[in-house]
Parts: sequence; structure tokens; C-alpha cells
Amino acid sequence: QVQLVESGGGLVQPGGSLNLSCAASGSFFGINVMGWYRQAPGKQRDLVATITNDGVTDYADSVKGRFTISTISRDNAKNTVYLQMNSLKPEDTAVYYCYSVVRWFVISTYWGQGTQVTVSS
Repeated sequence: QVQLVESGGGLVQPGGSLNLSCAASGSFFGINVMGWYRQAPGKQRDLVATITNDGVTDYADSVKGRFTISTISRDNAKNTVYLQMNSLKPEDTAVYYCYSVVRWFVISTYWGQGTQVTVSS
């Protein structure tokens, strides 16, 4: 089993910043991909950003250009992924979920419990 523990969510004013982190623990040989999705009330869960184990990143169009170029990063030694969010807008309000594609005897996807991000004045 793999556990993903997220932290860093909270309430922030428009234009502010937050840094989310997600640490994976458990039994696995390695983690192919780590990333973040988000789900706003009444909407589907959408991709925010992903990063492979060799550092290749991908971002949703909705966050490109607003978040810093080094928005998503990971520390492979700590099995941790980070999401730096800048210039936050009210429409960024959502529950943010960490996910990982993990190599064990099979390849499996795991999700964190989610962390609330609220952008409001």
C-alpha cells in the first residue's frame, strides 16, 4: 500500500501564493509520475500539473503563464512533490489532490485525501 499525505492548503487572498506538498510512503520500487488535480464544487476533477521521475513537466492550460515556471517540482529522495501557486484567483478555489503512479509488482495509481485551497478576499 502507498499513502500520500498532502499539506499546505488554506485561505489566501487574490494575488497571493501557496505552496502545496505531497509525500508518498509505503512499499514501492519507484514513482513514475507525481502530480496534482483539483476539483471545484460541482465540477469534475481536472489536471493541474504533472512531473515525471526525470523532471519532465506538464501543465493545464488554465494555469500556464500564471504560475511560476518552476511551479511543480519533486524531491525523488523524499518521494515528495511540490506545487507552488502564485497570482491566485478566486477560480483557483478547489480541493487539490495529489496523485502518484507507483511501480511495485504492478503499476498503480494512488490519490491523496485532498487539501482545500480557498482564494477569497
